[in-house]
Amino acid sequence: MPSPLTPAPMLDPHDCALALQPDLATSIAASAHLHLPARRPPGQPTGLRVRAGQAYSVFAAGRVQWSRDVATLYGGPRFHLWLRVTPGGRIRNLREDTDTFVADVDGELEVGLYMGMWRDACGELATEHSLYARLDGGLEALIVVWRDAATDGLLALAARAGPHSLYAAELSHLRTQPGLPSGWQPLVETGETHLFRPASAGAAPAIRIEGEDDQGIVWHDCDVALTPHTRLHWRWKLDSLPSTRAEDTARCHDYVSIATEFDDGRDLTWFWSSCLAPGHHFACPVHAWRERETHLVVRSGSDGLGAWQQEDRSVWSDVVAALGTPPRRIVRVWLIAVASFQHGALRAAFSDIRIVDGATVRQVL
Repeated sequence: MPSPLTPAPMLDPHDCALALQPDLATSIAASAHLHLPARRPPGQPTGLRVRAGQAYSVFAAGRVQWSRDVATLYGGPRFHLWLRVTPGGRIRNLREDTDTFVADVDGELEVGLYMGMWRDACGELATEHSLYARLDGGLEALIVVWRDAATDGLLALAARAGPHSLYAAELSHLRTQPGLPSGWQPLVETGETHLFRPASAGAAPAIRIEGEDDQGIVWHDCDVALTPHTRLHWRWKLDSLPSTRAEDTARCHDYVSIATEFDDGRDLTWFWSSCLAPGHHFACPVHAWRERETHLVVRSGSDGLGAWQQEDRSVWSDVVAALGTPPRRIVRVWLIAVASFQHGALRAAFSDIRIVDGATVRQVL
């Protein structure tokens, strides 16, 4: 029997109604309240037109159910809701359940529920629309286009709606959102996230990973030849593991890792498992990533959690063991954090990431 589903969160009707009131027209250029069914592929027109440089905010709630048999397999707005200005705009995703953007081109705002893999940064899907047929549920979104600065409009609405409103939440988000670590960028396929933050490990720069029920990948350029002497060094500290079960199934694929992307489009990711044996490797259990990504266990269990650990891996040897024929070059280094399958916590840090080949050292972090 399918597991019972808990009710999906919804937007506050009073907050939504407030954005439609005519006496707030001095702050709001336009707004729309949308219901987005999970089975409809992107993109869906909103009827809202924006100018390049114009700010708009998005407030969302709901749940897209990935499985009809497993109640815990679902994603919310941060995972699924993406927007773009068409024609010509780049896709953007919510970093929280409320978020604010600035239009990159003139045009109409489109929204879409993402499932699978993007083909490009303009929002063309690389995966089949048939993926949507097995989904249930949907999302609710309120979109507000501002006449002037978003903070001015949010202040005006928060004053009406109160300190616990959607508008107060987004105002706080705008004022406190962390920036990405210098030199690191979000991977298009997984979108933007607040999981990765600049930090320090003693005198050395570090990246802190912190969040719950979230996922993301950031990358840093690193174009170097892959030879039998190429080694990857890094330090990491995991305060806890996001999964207590084997991570090689789609239901439990929550982990923290470092990866190298190669010039043939594949990547190898080294991670700390809750229970899989060191040296164990497997193709990613998420269907859209299966041909692209392979996982290799570096550490296992709880010993060493909460303390900095030093790693030194032969990239060539690990690639031969896990992927077979080695590619020619490493093109990027990734940091990956996933806790969206079991909706747990992510608490980790990385420092001193280096690729070493003989006397040649490429310092990534």
